[in-house]
Amino acid sequence: MRHVHFPAQRVAGTAKGTVLPARRLGDKARWYLPAAVTADVLGAAVPVGLVFEAAEQVRPLYCALGAALAWTGVQALRRRYSARVLGESRGVLPVLHDWLILIGVLAVARVVTEEDTPRLSALGALLPALLITVACHKLTYRHLSAARREAQAVSRVLVVGEPDAAEDVIAHLAARTDHPYVVVGVVPVGTGSLVSGVPVAARLDAVMPEAANGDSAAVLGAVASHHADLVLVAPGARIAGERLRRVAWALHDAGLELAVFPGLVEVSVKRLETLSAGGLAVLRVVPPVSRGVQTLLKSVLDRVGAAAGLLLLSPLFLGIVLSIRLGSRGPAFYRQRRIGRDGVPFVMWKFRTMVVDADARKAELSGANENDGLMFKIRRDPRVTRVGRLLRRTSLDELPQLINVLTGHMSLVGPRPPLPEEVARYDEVELRRLTVRPGMTGLWQISGRSDLSWDETIQLDLQYVDNWSFTSDVDVMGRTIRAVVDGRGAY
Repeated sequence: MRHVHFPAQRVAGTAKGTVLPARRLGDKARWYLPAAVTADVLGAAVPVGLVFEAAEQVRPLYCALGAALAWTGVQALRRRYSARVLGESRGVLPVLHDWLILIGVLAVARVVTEEDTPRLSALGALLPALLITVACHKLTYRHLSAARREAQAVSRVLVVGEPDAAEDVIAHLAARTDHPYVVVGVVPVGTGSLVSGVPVAARLDAVMPEAANGDSAAVLGAVASHHADLVLVAPGARIAGERLRRVAWALHDAGLELAVFPGLVEVSVKRLETLSAGGLAVLRVVPPVSRGVQTLLKSVLDRVGAAAGLLLLSPLFLGIVLSIRLGSRGPAFYRQRRIGRDGVPFVMWKFRTMVVDADARKAELSGANENDGLMFKIRRDPRVTRVGRLLRRTSLDELPQLINVLTGHMSLVGPRPPLPEEVARYDEVELRRLTVRPGMTGLWQISGRSDLSWDETIQLDLQYVDNWSFTSDVDVMGRTIRAVVDGRGAY
């Protein structure tokens, strides 16, 4: 089996002698909260006040203040202003959920106060609140992401566990920047060497000491010496049960946070349920969604969306066809054999972006392949035509795949459809990406497309397969628009 590895992007601040600021790095920028509240107040109050004034309502100012209080109240009750949530990526759907709650609250208030502004006008007045709140979240998320890439606004983590388990956790956290954790020390349990370079803050014996506070004193001392905000335990045979409970008691009595890594990777929190069985804390992993209402909604969205897209974009199709035919000799469409769900082959449609003998010239360019895996990608491929380069940059070359979506071979959202020669070299892990229909867009497209390594592409596809939901598809389609406009990784 091929193991998935990622290049290290984040290293613990003290691992290479870097001195981290004395302040708590877990603290986020102070302007996040006032910015969020101000955006919510103004986004609700100003449009409502203007619309109600134009509608000649008796008390437009009171209505504006009521809308602002209702919107901030909904956000506060949903804990959107808490330190843990501010600046974190929530996407559009959670904000839309909050906004629908606001509509319900104000609908009740409308009946109680006998307010008679036209319903569509009132609804339109509340729409800016949704849009402004989403824009504010995007702003704070970008700022926070940039800060975390520079090892700021992060939480200092002390990892406790057997050497191999601790090393796995440290390596995984160091390889990614989409989280707030920086490992500043490790407390190995038992003997064994560490190669990560993270300072060893203390070391626990392989067996639980007789003294009740033996482990606790060592961990608390390590937390104090390394100014850790969080203790992350990678449990194993030597650090579990009663021993782990005593450490938890000591940390909580000292007002410190404890987290336990369950050994799961790339599993959405939506699929996790906590249970209790005879005093044991059990983590239930819900199976991926494979049937039911959500899959029906996905099928309906695919077919309706593809049909509407083909109808509405037909004038654009005609223009692209003429541009391709005038730009180079050969057909306007390119058909290629791809592998779909459960390994079933199908013919995928695209607009032709290369010269007609591009496939025959692929072998002579194999040495110029810039992808590190099974895919073949060249940033400045000499086979691409002038028109084709523009089509690829704007992703317009993929629009004919709407035909494949309409016929059921593809979906609007899913993993990248692979070539037969790629699938022939898949291992059992990579084959799992074929358990769903491939898509026109997916996590791979909104995360960098051709700039991604092979391992990163596989990781994103498996994340999609294991954690799919209808709402996640809607979110991916919304983020695809930005990715297409940005054009990053499209070549």
